[in-house]
Amino acid sequence: MSDERLYIRQLLAGRDIADEDPIAVQMRNFVYLVGDRQSGQAVVVDPAWDVAGVLAAAESDGMRVVGALATHHHPDHVGGSLMGHPVQGLIALGERADVPIHVQRTESPWVTRGTDVAPSQLVEHDSGDVVKVGEISIELLHTPGHTPGSQCFLVENSHLVSGDTLFIDGCGRTDLPGGDVEALYDSLHRVLAGVPDHAQVLPGHLYSPQAAAPLEQVRERNVAYRASSLEQFVEMFGAG
Repeated sequence: MSDERLYIRQLLAGRDIADEDPIAVQMRNFVYLVGDRQSGQAVVVDPAWDVAGVLAAAESDGMRVVGALATHHHPDHVGGSLMGHPVQGLIALGERADVPIHVQRTESPWVTRGTDVAPSQLVEHDSGDVVKVGEISIELLHTPGHTPGSQCFLVENSHLVSGDTLFIDGCGRTDLPGGDVEALYDSLHRVLAGVPDHAQVLPGHLYSPQAAAPLEQVRERNVAYRASSLEQFVEMFGAG
């Protein structure tokens, strides 16, 4: 697939969208648009904070949003109540665009509870499923640990949209409901082991100076990969 055909846009909440929301500024979430320039179709990954702004960004690039993908159920990624602060998300998207919402099967009940989206609006997936947008392939990788149904998206084997599973430096916390430090270790070291070194990691938050980096660099420098064993990883990142 030609790189010229692949469309990816990274939007930072609090800067590129929702720039007047002080909570969005603090949370530093990324929202992604992924699509096929030739077909003009795109999907939005984690459509939270400012749905109108996300759709406007797509439209300004000549793209039309035809679907949504959720990395996990937390309100700063799909909408809902964030410690009493209402966050726009899947409900607002559904009011503007009748599009399928792709979720990992395990995460589906968490998404419906947190967002009030009807189960019928969700398309449930298993690890290894592929979602196509135009001719662009997005492989869904189940990477539990931060949440039971967290998933990463491998786009054309060249970009890894990693949600809160993996950041440029660090990884998702495991002390929230459904978190599992041993599962996260397995996700980082086994599930993501097949992702090529050259793939650009596109994380769910801007928690480092870099907004993206090759996976090879992340594996070399990220503190989450410094643990030499599961036991050491649990000591470093376990909830206790």
